[in-house]
Amino acid sequence: MDETQNNRTSLVKGAKDIAKEAKRQASKNFSKAADRASDEYSAHRSYNRFQNEDEEENNYNSYTQQDGHYAGNAANDEDGASSDATEGHDDEDEIYEGEYQGVPAYNDGKPREGQVALGQPVSDSLKSRKELENERQADEEELAQQYELIMQECGHGRFQWQLFFVLGLALMSDGVEVFVVGFVLPSAETDMCVPNSGAGWLGSIVYLGMMFGAFFWGGLSDKVGRRQCLLISMSVNGFFAFLSSFVQGYSMFLFCRMVSGFGIGGAVPIVFSYFAEVLAREKRGEHLSWLCMFWMIGGIYASAMAWAIIPHYGWSFSMGSAYQFHSWRVFVVVCALPCVSAVVALTFMPESPRFYLEMGKHDEAWMVLKQIHDTNMRARGEPERVFTVNRIKIPKQLDELVEMQNESANPVLKVLFKIKAELRGIWLTFMRCFNYPVKDNTVKLAAVWFTLSFGYYGLSVWFPDVIKHLQADEYASRVKIHNDERIEDFTFNFTLENQIHRNGVFLNDRFISMKFKAVTFINSSFLNCYFEDVSSVGSFFKNCTFVDSFLYNTDIDDSKLINSSLINSSFHHNKTGCQMTFDDDYSAYWVYFVNFLGTLAVLPGNIVSALLMDKIGRLSMLGGSMVLSGISCFFLWFGTSESMMIFMLCLYNGLSISAWNSLDVVTTELYPTDRRGTGFGFCNAMCKLAAVLGNLIFGSLVGITKAIPILLASSVLVGGGLVGLRLPDTRANVLM
Repeated sequence: MDETQNNRTSLVKGAKDIAKEAKRQASKNFSKAADRASDEYSAHRSYNRFQNEDEEENNYNSYTQQDGHYAGNAANDEDGASSDATEGHDDEDEIYEGEYQGVPAYNDGKPREGQVALGQPVSDSLKSRKELENERQADEEELAQQYELIMQECGHGRFQWQLFFVLGLALMSDGVEVFVVGFVLPSAETDMCVPNSGAGWLGSIVYLGMMFGAFFWGGLSDKVGRRQCLLISMSVNGFFAFLSSFVQGYSMFLFCRMVSGFGIGGAVPIVFSYFAEVLAREKRGEHLSWLCMFWMIGGIYASAMAWAIIPHYGWSFSMGSAYQFHSWRVFVVVCALPCVSAVVALTFMPESPRFYLEMGKHDEAWMVLKQIHDTNMRARGEPERVFTVNRIKIPKQLDELVEMQNESANPVLKVLFKIKAELRGIWLTFMRCFNYPVKDNTVKLAAVWFTLSFGYYGLSVWFPDVIKHLQADEYASRVKIHNDERIEDFTFNFTLENQIHRNGVFLNDRFISMKFKAVTFINSSFLNCYFEDVSSVGSFFKNCTFVDSFLYNTDIDDSKLINSSLINSSFHHNKTGCQMTFDDDYSAYWVYFVNFLGTLAVLPGNIVSALLMDKIGRLSMLGGSMVLSGISCFFLWFGTSESMMIFMLCLYNGLSISAWNSLDVVTTELYPTDRRGTGFGFCNAMCKLAAVLGNLIFGSLVGITKAIPILLASSVLVGGGLVGLRLPDTRANVLM
């Protein structure tokens, strides 16, 4: 009995040796064909080196027992050995154009039904969770190395440039959204008669929406895909941004802009994750930096459109006295166009192949990679070049426990359960960002994002308001003061501007089709006066008396009559709304022009950072840029004139942009693919939280003191730069 068992064991070993020898001969023939087909890679870079040895043996050494004999299903004759990858070869191993036949079948190493695998590893069900995670980690490291070689074979060409411009439109929309807040804020609040207690909510609530959107969409992109999440988030942004231009109530307007911000919040984390996953290592830093330019282009676009559209009051229309569509609403519609363009263009782009591989979708990833390769090769004039990748490593898929619902459950409950499951998945992925070895990186990145954003957005609010205060001081210095005047039987049919009238008497006067601009009447009397079609901007009547006066179609109301008395006087057909007109804003053009200059100053820094990103390193550029920005911010202390403040604004923006570009690249490269969107989304959410705090803190200090904003911004930027220098260098890393 023992002898029979030994004979059988020897027979099995002999069959196994024969199969291995046949496999080596077949691999040798395949390597010759592949080496001749590709003039870019030598035999030592063959993708077969990434195959797991045990997995290969399982693929080639499965035996079936029939009538007491073992037949090797992989022990083919050497002359008959072939594979999908070698079809289309003639006797001299030449490859014919168009001969590649479909998607290579992916064999996961599992025995087929009815077969017995010799040396089969222990079943996954018998392994601990830690063992499975270790295996997945090893698989991911192999995949990272192989994927880098695959992207080098695909090359950098037409496909990457197409995706570059499509994702650039999405990033441009994010830049537009940030600038729209500042440009629309004074217009919307004035047009909708928002009291001072409600002013400022628009800026904060939009940033809050972007904060939650960055975390949600970034996390969801790790679950359902980069392209799909970006499409949905951009669609949400475009729809509610367009809708906000038509709503009349301020609360509804706030809601629409908040949801719009929630949608656009996913742009930054998804765009950089998506684009990085189709770039080879030597191209990644530079081209991600070029992509950052679209954020600046969005700022320039918003500034130029605000400058060209908002001050033109004649571009508006009204439907009765209740519905007003002013020029700033036209500006909101125009600013939604980049988002709409991005949604349309994105429908023609494929999903990230790196995400497909992470999800175990081998065939889908292979098809996208082949599309990238073929698109680039056709653009190079080499359409006959064959995509030589035969099989790609897929990380072990870890099953997650999912609570099953009854199939007959209410559809609403099913939807709620699906939402709950997705949110739980996002939260679990987020918690993994605080596991070893990425925990320290997450904390440091969050600190750098917060400090850079706090200084940048805080100063972005502070700069324009300081300039407005300087302009207002200069405007007030030119005020004309009239004391103890007496005017009788006179018709005012022109504009009164920047005047103060004290102790005046107006007797039998007529105010017809005229405007009061920054005019204040103090202790004045209006006796038997007639007001018709009068508009007032920044004008007030303090301690005044109206006797036997008639006011028709004016906007003079209780808010402008401060401690004033009406004796036998009446108001008829008062104007509704705030009658906002930017023709009455003496600083509108100048404020938009200053923002335009500040955004344009980013261009040189963007070009320099893109060219030097891979030469001097991400961390040197990040830390150096933040420290220099903090130093330039300190010199604002010495700015006493409007022109000096504008120059310092341009210098600060030009120096800080390199830090933003470096931070985007470093964040993308530090997180593995299964957590890249989540980690980037969390960091970007911290960025928007800092923007909210910066708005509140710096906005409250405008006109009070220069010392606190300047010292706070300088110290925060320098501290964040020093933290950034302690991050790991990712310049030579493959994309995990």
